[in-house]
Amino acid sequence: MSIVIEQAVEARLVAAAPRMATIPAVLRYEQADPFAVRMTFPAPATLEGVDVCWTFSRELLASGMEAAVGQGDVRVRPYGYDRTVMEFHAPEGTAIVHLLSGDLRKFLSRTDGLVARGREHLHLDLDGDLAQLMRDAC
Repeated sequence: MSIVIEQAVEARLVAAAPRMATIPAVLRYEQADPFAVRMTFPAPATLEGVDVCWTFSRELLASGMEAAVGQGDVRVRPYGYDRTVMEFHAPEGTAIVHLLSGDLRKFLSRTDGLVARGREHLHLDLDGDLAQLMRDAC
């Protein structure tokens, strides 16, 4: 059984207009997928009108709180002491959100308590994943 950590956070959507709307989001970390973090935005906050989930590495989130990181679909950078900026790039456009760094630190601390960074490989089920891959190939 895999242990899951979820934490609600408030994101401030940076729009073209000067106002910033607050939207809820949920950070999720699973022991069974120890390198990944998922961030889900609820349907009312998305252009598509459905929940949108982004998956990125835990290391990207942690590193992005100290310096700008990411070259792909998800980019993270600090914004002053108390905020972190996340950019989500998709063919439909780019969403930029500000999050409280304290909320992210708390989440990362909880994930570290579950799976220490650098020890993720100890929580992988390579035999099970390979067996699943072989079943799917047939």
